[in-house]
Parts: sequence; structure tokens; C-alpha cells
Amino acid sequence: MSPRLQDLSTYLQRLGYPSAPPPTLDSLRELQRRHTAEFPFETLATLLRMPVPIDLTSLERKLLHEGRGGYCFELNRMFLALLQQLGFDARGLTGRVLMGGPEDALPARTHLLVLVTIDGVRYIADVGFGGMVPTAPLRLDTDEAQATPHEFYRVQPRDGQYVLRAQVGEEWRAMYVFDLQQQVDIDFVVGNWYVSAHPESPFLGQLFVARTGEGLRKTFNNGSFAVHRLGQDSVRRELPDADSVIEVLREEFDIRVPAHPQLHEAIERLLAKPVAA
Repeated sequence: MSPRLQDLSTYLQRLGYPSAPPPTLDSLRELQRRHTAEFPFETLATLLRMPVPIDLTSLERKLLHEGRGGYCFELNRMFLALLQQLGFDARGLTGRVLMGGPEDALPARTHLLVLVTIDGVRYIADVGFGGMVPTAPLRLDTDEAQATPHEFYRVQPRDGQYVLRAQVGEEWRAMYVFDLQQQVDIDFVVGNWYVSAHPESPFLGQLFVARTGEGLRKTFNNGSFAVHRLGQDSVRRELPDADSVIEVLREEFDIRVPAHPQLHEAIERLLAKPVAA
């Protein structure tokens, strides 16, 4: 039996539901849209090189009661539990992130997403892919362009796997590749350990933050804060110090920033790093 959420009512209230919605496609669309707007993607824990537990008790405490967000193994793990508890036919999948790298790469399985089947039709749902998170479920068995409240996406079959692409300008960029291999909780634990603790993890000692809104995305990438509005040029500014970063985290992303004694030092160290060419 899958683990169950202990505070379902608070979770639903955070998403704007007074009671449980039915397990329909319309509900899934609305849950995903609301989730990406309510719970930010953030990597404060890996910036501080802290453990990232993904048991449901820890996730509920962090996301529902401590005013925090998380990354894919946190956000999608809790979203998966929510969908299962609402009666959806849902299970977790893992993928390999391609964004920003070559499409033929085979990196580790460092992304968790969700497969949902409704009336015999398969969809992928994802609330934990940072600044390019899809804001609507995507049909699995078609490679046609699919609209979301934000960008268009495509799910393309490739050698027994699937590549998720997003339309950025006129370009279809690969986000990640995944398959339908059965995954269980220990697979999520192993992938999460790599992301949070392995010396080669791209998240270790880094700070990435993202949140969606109506017609916009907000992102923070190691000192650069940007607002991306649909159909407009992005507005970006570089933040000069730890205090300005913390203010943006609080005011723009609604994160209750933890009172960690090394937080200022970790942010200042991050801001002092040279920007890659």
C-alpha cells in the first residue's frame, strides 16, 4: 500500500479546495496549475548542503507548515501521494534531465514525474521541473504540440523512451527523457540522494528558485532574478548581496526563509562565483 498523507485537508486548502475534487482530467489540470503557482521550486537545502528527506511526514511538515517549497523529489513525491489519495490511477516515473546539455547524453535519473491514466488515456503530470515546469498534464501517446497555460510542449517517442520538449521562442528544446519502467520508493530515495548529496550533483551548493503565476513565470538562478511574461521580453536583474536575495525569496516567491546560521555566508559565496561564459 502506498504511503498516505496525514494532513490532506491542509494540502487541499493550500490549493484552494474546501473538499476533495473528483479524479477527473479537469481536476488534474486544475490541480497541476494551482500547485505550480502555490508551491515554489527551491533548492535552499542543497545550497546549505543539508539532508533532503522525502518521506511524506517530512514533506508535509516542510511544504504545508514551514512555508517552504522543494525540488522534484519533494514536490512531485507529495503530488503523487495527493493524486493517489484522491483516487487517480497514478504512479511515479524517473527521467534524465537534458535541458542545457546534449540530447544524446545519458545522465543519472535525477527527475521524478508522475504518470496518470484517466479513462484509458495516459498523461504525464509534473509540478517539479523548476523554471520550465509544465503547468498542465500532457498526453503521453501523441507527439503533437500541446498547449498549457504557459508554453506549448510535445512528448516525442524515441527508442522506447519519451522526450519532453518545450517551445521556447521558435525552438523546441529538450527538457528531459523518461521511460515507463516501474519505479518504487527506493528508486526515488536513490535519485534524491544523488541530487542532494553527490559531489557531482548540479544542485549541490546552488540556489535555483521558480514559481508560476497567471501569464508569467518567476525564476531565480544563482543571483539573477527574472520575470518572464508571456509574449513579452523577460525582465532580469542581478542581486548584489545576500539581503537582497532573501528579500526576493520572501517577497517574490513567498518562501519562509529558514533562520540558518550559514545562510548569508552561503549566498554571498554563491554570488561571488564568476558567471560562466
